Amino acid sequence: MSIRNTLLAAVFTIASFGVAHANGLRPIEAKSIDLGEVSGVAYYTVEPDGFRVVTTLAQGEAGTPIRFVSVLAPGQRVVLSTPAQASALEISRSGDTLLVRKTSAISN
Repeated sequence: MSIRNTLLAAVFTIASFGVAHANGLRPIEAKSIDLGEVSGVAYYTVEPDGFRVVTTLAQGEAGTPIRFVSVLAPGQRVVLSTPAQASALEISRSGDTLLVRKTSAISN
């Protein structure tokens, strides 16, 4: 293992100490997302300015992937939904916990 890889592994390990995890979601571990015809994964890292949540979604296997990056401070949330779904996915931060849950879609 190179020195760079060792340092990156150490940084990620240290960054995850003291962080509570809900639903088994830990920094760097991917969580599957299913919004009907659109699906993908989300993961987060602990950064100095908040939890950096990276979500990558695509429609089917042939769809072009789209990546969303959000930095969540305690109390903030991001909601992902599609027009065809009655439900949505909410990713929220409560203190040092990142929650991922299904919720009702937001209508405009």
